[in-house]
Amino acid sequence: MHIHFLFCVVFSLFSPVFSDEDYSQFKGCCTFKGPDLEEIEYIVTNRFNKKLMMEFNSTRGNWTGFTAYSIEQTKNWNRDPYDGIQREFEKKLLCTDNKGSILKTENLLVASPTIKLNSVKTSTNRQLAMLVCSAYNFYPKQIQVTWLQNGREMTSAISSSDVMPDGDWFYQIHSYLEYNPSPEEKITCMVQHLSLSEPMLQVWDPSLPVQEQIRIIVGLCGLMLGFLFVSSGFIYYKKKSAAYITLCQGQVSIPVEDLPAARAT
Repeated sequence: MHIHFLFCVVFSLFSPVFSDEDYSQFKGCCTFKGPDLEEIEYIVTNRFNKKLMMEFNSTRGNWTGFTAYSIEQTKNWNRDPYDGIQREFEKKLLCTDNKGSILKTENLLVASPTIKLNSVKTSTNRQLAMLVCSAYNFYPKQIQVTWLQNGREMTSAISSSDVMPDGDWFYQIHSYLEYNPSPEEKITCMVQHLSLSEPMLQVWDPSLPVQEQIRIIVGLCGLMLGFLFVSSGFIYYKKKSAAYITLCQGQVSIPVEDLPAARAT
């Protein structure tokens, strides 16, 4: 698993009038990869009036130009052995020498993400289903969310929000996937982060969501309790009614010999 950590230094040059024109910017960035940030890539970019002119990549070990002028300029720099020595010195100064401090800082301020996988909409005849994979409360900001279909990475019908601050140093991100549900396929959201020793996997279960199951269970329990109350009241009413009728219609049998003799008239 490759976890990325980006560290950049920016140096800008303005024209004497400090206008929006004639603005040049050099930016050197260190990209650290791996659990211990053991792989380091140093990239220098030059922009003029916000347009990318040229780029140096330590992995390739040369400059690349993107305009006619910068292509000719980078040819000269690529032939200059001193330019390569200077880039190596910059990489050591900005990247390698700061790796220890970055590791210490990240170990103190690292928080694993909480992952939630939910359905946004179900499939119909005209629309695809949509899932959202959300990661909350993680730090640092760098994170990677990948969708897998039967273990293979999916690259189409995917959109994602920007990494947004939660507050209190934490971040959140939401990734959306449109797909056509099939009983043979398994959809998985894979999250990679510096705080995780291995990727975190969340498999989509097409059965009824847990929240919906809870609502149904609570509703059934309420219905059963209501039925018990109604039944108990009905039985109590019947018993009370039966006792009243028996009392009113009760008779006392007296033997004939116990009756007083009739007086002659």
